[in-house]
Amino acid sequence: MSSPPATPDACPRRIWSLAWPIILSNVTVPLLGLVDTAVVGHLPDSRYLAAVTLGATLFSFLYWGFGFLRMGTTGLTSQAVGRENDSEVRNLLGQSLLLAAGIGALLILCSRPLITLGLWLLDGSEIATDLATEYARIRILSAPAVLANYAILGWFLGQQNSRVTLAILVLTNGVNIALDLLFVVGLGMTSDGVAWATVIADYTALAFGGWLVSRQLGLLEGRFLRERLGRITAYAELFRVNANLFVRTLGLLFAMAFFTSRGAVQGDTVLAANAVLLQFIMLTSYALDGFAHAAEAITGRAVGRRRWDEFGRAVKSAALFSLATATAASLAFALGGHLLIALLTGLPEVRDTAGTYLPWMVAMPLITVWGYLFDGVFIGATAIREMRNSIFAGLTVYLPTWWLTQGLGNHGLWLAFLGFALVRSAVLTAYYRHHRRTRWHDSARPACTLL
Repeated sequence: MSSPPATPDACPRRIWSLAWPIILSNVTVPLLGLVDTAVVGHLPDSRYLAAVTLGATLFSFLYWGFGFLRMGTTGLTSQAVGRENDSEVRNLLGQSLLLAAGIGALLILCSRPLITLGLWLLDGSEIATDLATEYARIRILSAPAVLANYAILGWFLGQQNSRVTLAILVLTNGVNIALDLLFVVGLGMTSDGVAWATVIADYTALAFGGWLVSRQLGLLEGRFLRERLGRITAYAELFRVNANLFVRTLGLLFAMAFFTSRGAVQGDTVLAANAVLLQFIMLTSYALDGFAHAAEAITGRAVGRRRWDEFGRAVKSAALFSLATATAASLAFALGGHLLIALLTGLPEVRDTAGTYLPWMVAMPLITVWGYLFDGVFIGATAIREMRNSIFAGLTVYLPTWWLTQGLGNHGLWLAFLGFALVRSAVLTAYYRHHRRTRWHDSARPACTLL
């Protein structure tokens, strides 16, 4: 598994070669949502579309909460790759898959109260909620497959193989779209057909991912160790990393839910305008996530090899790509933001309202870019407590700022949200600079205080 150290010229190329499949695979995600909406939106009753929207929202939040299975597996695997420990790489996959299976089974066993509580919090109409409950009880059956796919994607990314991410997501979404059309248009099913299409697609992706895993395992030395897979104490490092990632994700979920709820109390028009503007953030994240994921894999390997020169070059290269992307996004929003709003909504009042708050979108990419970048760096270095702490620090500014600026209406809410992102980026940057001086450097050389 050994490979030569990255040279200064090779590092940007390596970042890009890892990032572009992730960026492209991210772009396929909204395509599936558009097809779901188009298929169900042409049924004769709008309650089916409402049901799918409620159910899909519930599972977006539920599964996002377990995204640590992808992130934690990436960080630990990339470090094992750096140490050239094939046995550790192999056993990390086994541990992550067993953990995914256990959590997935628990979600199915607890599905009734989870679905009831989640849909109650989403507060849809009675008819839509009844249909969404049926949808959710089908969708929850794929929980083990979804979580196992997270672990598989993280494992491959930790080995600097991001093209697997693209292959699996293209397959998943392709099968899902084809089955949507077959079940709903061809067989006359409704929201239940959309749910079954997703479940089958998730297990199809798991089967494909399992085949890819079996091929990769054939290239690795070592073997699965019973004491690593069957002894609970052997999971200590994985639990430590994943527990902090879980808490960090809960903090992010709270920040997003709070923003949505505070926008909702200002009326449907403001809520819709904020939803449109949040799509600007999602568009930016598709690219920034690609460079962050690339940084995870490369910095993790550098940490495992104790190659801090390689570590610094990886961070610098990812930072240059990320900053260029954020700058381009800000310029695009400044010059073409009103056109993009018009593409996302045809309602004049929502367009006008969203345009009022467009300047916040121009500033947002240049603030959030450092949070995305250093999330990737800290995942690669498995410095997860720092990521968790940055969320807490951001919330201590977010909530008081919102409270003090309520008189500004939605501008105050966006100011608070921007403050949350700014503090999170600043805290992660400060942690990074501190660790580069004290931990993440070659003790035989002068400590580095920059990227």
